[in-house]
Amino acid sequence: MFRIFFAFAIVLYVQLSANILQDAIDNAPEGSILKLPAGIYKGNINITKPITIIGKEDGVIIDGEGSGTVIHVKSSYVTLKNLKITGSGDRHDKIDSAITVVESKNCEISNCIIEDSLFGIDLQMVSNSIISGNKITSKDLDLGMRGDGLRLWYSNDNIVKKNSLIKSRDMVIWYSHGNEIVENYAKHCRYSLHLMYAGKNIIKDNMYEFNSVGIFFMYSKDTIASGNVVKSSLGATGMGIGLKDVSNFTLKDNTIIYCAQGIYIDRSPFEPDTHNWLIGNKVLYNSEALHFHSLSENNIIKDNTIMGNIEDIVNDSRGAKTNQNEIVGNFWDNYTGFDRDGDNIGDTPHRVYQYADQLWVYNPDVKFFYGSPVISLLNFLAKLAPFTKPLFLLEDEKPKVRIKG
Repeated sequence: MFRIFFAFAIVLYVQLSANILQDAIDNAPEGSILKLPAGIYKGNINITKPITIIGKEDGVIIDGEGSGTVIHVKSSYVTLKNLKITGSGDRHDKIDSAITVVESKNCEISNCIIEDSLFGIDLQMVSNSIISGNKITSKDLDLGMRGDGLRLWYSNDNIVKKNSLIKSRDMVIWYSHGNEIVENYAKHCRYSLHLMYAGKNIIKDNMYEFNSVGIFFMYSKDTIASGNVVKSSLGATGMGIGLKDVSNFTLKDNTIIYCAQGIYIDRSPFEPDTHNWLIGNKVLYNSEALHFHSLSENNIIKDNTIMGNIEDIVNDSRGAKTNQNEIVGNFWDNYTGFDRDGDNIGDTPHRVYQYADQLWVYNPDVKFFYGSPVISLLNFLAKLAPFTKPLFLLEDEKPKVRIKG
């Protein structure tokens, strides 16, 4: 992905003064390395040549003083390391950011601290670059008014790794393909990760907690999400992982715990003759484990652990065709069958029904009371003696009886 561009580099040690950083960048030959001592440097920097800027010690601050974008890059082979970047403007229409990189490749932004900036790192048409080890927070605004902590727009084949987004808005990957989103962390954001019109991305080993939504995929395809942990997505509709109009997706070995909705499936797979694979995931202690909305068939749901959820399956629309998915080999803690031959496969299928008495499925106001003893008793009576014929949702032909450690 990366290659050596310069045979040698000129190392310059910059001394602190008012506009010295922009002057040093303008006067430095291509390929120079600028090593900055501790101090506060004036922001609104423009970089239009290959160059490396490194904070040689803690306390190297580039301050935008509340106006515009702090560092604007329009060049390939630019590296920014060990900097604290603060004080962008507050205009959404201008996408005021700590760092904006446009029409570039083979860049690196690593180990930077970004504070008091509307948007964090904004990549527009950037490829083959590394964004690693950065700590990003937005301005102290209401959630919807913050900017995105990390934004990829028409940006392909990048590595986004070990970044931290706290009290930002979203990390968005839009119209961007072939990226690796690995080992990132997000807390108190809106969408920890939001992909739209994106393909062939790898989402691996990320940790997301106390956000409104963990990971949401829209209008995308050919992506693998594995080893991620989504915990405590907040609110009555807090979502772990969502799939909307996506095809050829693999969700594998993820853990979704303490969310209002574990995995949300809406009209997925979207393209004809395609599948999505949900394999080996742990969906634990959520209000709803799997929530189907609209037509959602031809998913392969296999070897997952469905345990401790208030409701295993929710179908909020009559045409979802949940029984047209391939569901086999999952562990359901609500399974009531036996395993007489000891092969860890239930002797009878695990069947899930929806009862007309479960009004909370169609009336969100009732959901507030769902954990109460009265509602639990009503649900029990509905299953024991339903007033109407229950709606068959799905069955697992070979449910697992035990979880193997």
